[in-house]
Amino acid sequence: MDGAERSERHIPVMLDRVVALLAPALQHPGAVLVDATLGLGGHSEAFLRQFPDARLIGLDRDPDALRLAGERLEPYAGRTTFVHAVYDELPRVLAELGVPAIDGILFDLGVSSMQLDEAARGFAYAQDAPLDMRMDSSAPTTAADILNTYSAADLARILFQYGEEKFSRRIADRIVKAREVEPFTNSARLSELVRDAIPQAARRTGGHPAKRTFQALRIEVNGELDVLRRALPAAIDALALHGRIVVMSYHSLEDRITKQTLAAGTRTDVPDDLPVIPAGHEPYLKLITRGAERPTEEEVVANPRAASARVRAAERVRERGLVA
Repeated sequence: MDGAERSERHIPVMLDRVVALLAPALQHPGAVLVDATLGLGGHSEAFLRQFPDARLIGLDRDPDALRLAGERLEPYAGRTTFVHAVYDELPRVLAELGVPAIDGILFDLGVSSMQLDEAARGFAYAQDAPLDMRMDSSAPTTAADILNTYSAADLARILFQYGEEKFSRRIADRIVKAREVEPFTNSARLSELVRDAIPQAARRTGGHPAKRTFQALRIEVNGELDVLRRALPAAIDALALHGRIVVMSYHSLEDRITKQTLAAGTRTDVPDDLPVIPAGHEPYLKLITRGAERPTEEEVVANPRAASARVRAAERVRERGLVA
């Protein structure tokens, strides 16, 4: 499938709602939007089309995504800058570009449609492929490396923490035993092992039995949660006054980190009985979504990959400074 075909097939998740949430911050000439997870550029294309005076900075750790998004967004070349970077590198990127503040930032977390659709990347448990799972193919560690070198205890830890897998120790023990016979190289063997390790009664609910294991490995390979914990405060600190942040997550671990980070910015750090909040101690964020917003039933029917999406957004309401 070439780039044009991928772009045509790619359906950005909750596109209208994401645009609406960021729109108030992007109305003025020269507004700067960061798409921290550019992917195939579907969300960015909508912003560039709707806000003709806005500038886009697109980040992605996947060089293939940057190339394909660049082709898609070629008509807007005068207003776009693409950077090969992980989103926790935002402060460095902005400093190198000479951008003191941004007006909006979008995080569309997790694995991209392009990565899921390319069997050779090894993200999809339903397809047999090399156990890679690197979002950046130049990164040193693959899922196979983890499966073949981590101890049973470490494997169980990541399966439990990142996959919320109840049978993590059972699966980890079987992985260690199986790799003594033959190292893991392909996804089908791992998928079958996980299926066999989970009791039959537990396989009847919750989707594919290997889903949680593959999620955990992908998060470990790419350091996703640690990166997110660093990236969100940095993104908030980069926002200009009345700038907005929108975060779209696809599982509870990402959403929990997002919820906690945004909520922290809405609270003051002074005692409750203090009659006046001193200057500089006011909340620096205002939530603009009530809880996590979800896609409509109609969107999920049209785009099943939107089913688990959760969107949270906030606005900067105090002048920039270091986030506590």
